[in-house]
Amino acid sequence: MEGVPVPERTKTKIARDVKLLNKMKQAKEAHAKKVHAQRHALKMRTYKYVSEYRKERENLIKLKREAKAKGGFYKEPEAKVILATRIKGINKLAPKPKMILRLFRLRQLHNAVFIKVNKATIEMLKAVQPFITYGYPTLKTIRQLIYKRGYAKVGKPGAHSRIRLQANDIVSQHLGKYGIHGVEDLVHEIYTCGPYFKQANNFLWPFKLNSPRKGFTSKRHGYNEPRKGDWGNREEMINELVQRMI
Repeated sequence: MEGVPVPERTKTKIARDVKLLNKMKQAKEAHAKKVHAQRHALKMRTYKYVSEYRKERENLIKLKREAKAKGGFYKEPEAKVILATRIKGINKLAPKPKMILRLFRLRQLHNAVFIKVNKATIEMLKAVQPFITYGYPTLKTIRQLIYKRGYAKVGKPGAHSRIRLQANDIVSQHLGKYGIHGVEDLVHEIYTCGPYFKQANNFLWPFKLNSPRKGFTSKRHGYNEPRKGDWGNREEMINELVQRMI
């Protein structure tokens, strides 16, 4: 009815609701700007990474050619990251190798993980060689594993969830404090074995791979044995095997 005064309580509620809506609108706009800025920054970093990888390849080719011209060979820098995959089950598994496989998070057959190269991990790898095969992953292999088989480990210790890496948001949410805001940042951190390799690697759930197409050669023998088997260090040839398992 016209002329009926609006109760003071109603006026207060309306004013409060308007203020709340304005705050929500401002927060939404601020979040949208932040997301846009992060996406743009990630895009720029991706271009930077592509340029960095290209220069690295070109420099390697140049150094190899220079060494060859002088009648020698160019020794590439030692690998910083190893890719290991489990090729045997739990039968006849002694306590020590079992514990090491758990530390490496290689709990199941055909699990694969990235491992930082240092004296301790090299010794641990030697202790479990008959149960795994490993080598040095290329950028292509790292990228394909993360994009095609990548899952995030999120949640509290003991109650982790396995979440598909379908968007950059989940990466930014859990690794943003380390400057890792997207999948390409994650790939770069793993490939270069960056300062936050441990955090980035722990964020990734161990990869679950298939049996290799065309199968294994002989799991009973080592890759470097005269009879040619599967377990042990296959260096760059790990990439060929993993390509058949993705």
